[in-house]
Amino acid sequence: MNRHYYISDNLDELERLEAELEASGIATEQIHVLSEKDAETGQRHLHEVSPFMKKDVVRSGRVGLLVGLVLAIVAVAFAYASGWTETAAGWIPVIFLGAMLCAFCLWEGSFFGLQRTNRAFRPFEEPLHQGQHLFFVDVKNAQEPILVNVVSHHPRLQDAGTGPAVSPLLLGWQQRWRQFRRMV
Repeated sequence: MNRHYYISDNLDELERLEAELEASGIATEQIHVLSEKDAETGQRHLHEVSPFMKKDVVRSGRVGLLVGLVLAIVAVAFAYASGWTETAAGWIPVIFLGAMLCAFCLWEGSFFGLQRTNRAFRPFEEPLHQGQHLFFVDVKNAQEPILVNVVSHHPRLQDAGTGPAVSPLLLGWQQRWRQFRRMV
C-alpha cells in the first residue's frame, strides 16, 4: 500500500474528491483530511484525521519502550551480578523493577510524543500554517489507477508526494469497526 498526499486550499473541492473516491470503491478509512481549521472540516462530510493520529504518540511510545527494555535488562543483569537475586526476596523485586522501568519509559515516551507533530505530517506544517489542507489517501496497488483517474479531474489539487501507508491489517480492522458501529 502507498499513501498519496495532496494539498488544497478549498474544502469544498476536497469534499467532492472524497465523495468521488468513495463512489469509485476506495473506502472511507483510506481517506483523510488534515487541517488546522478543525471547525470547518467538521462541518463537511470529510474524514478527518483523529487527534491521536496528529501527534507522534505511537512512535515516541515505542522509542520509550525500547529505552525501558534496555534499562530493565541492565537492572536485571546488575541485580544478578551483584547477587541480589540470591536473597530471601529472590527474583520478584528485580522483575518488578524491570517492569516498572519499561512502563515508566513507555509513559514518558508517549508524553513526549503528545508534544510533537506526527513525523509523517511534519513536512506539511508550513502549508497547514498558511491555511491550506492536507488530503491523503492510502491505496492498494490495484487502486492506484482509480486514484490517478479521480485526481485528474481536480486540477487545483497539488500533488505533495507519497509515503508509506498504514498496515492493511489495521485498515481492515477500521473497516470492520465502522461496519459494527453502523449495526449498533
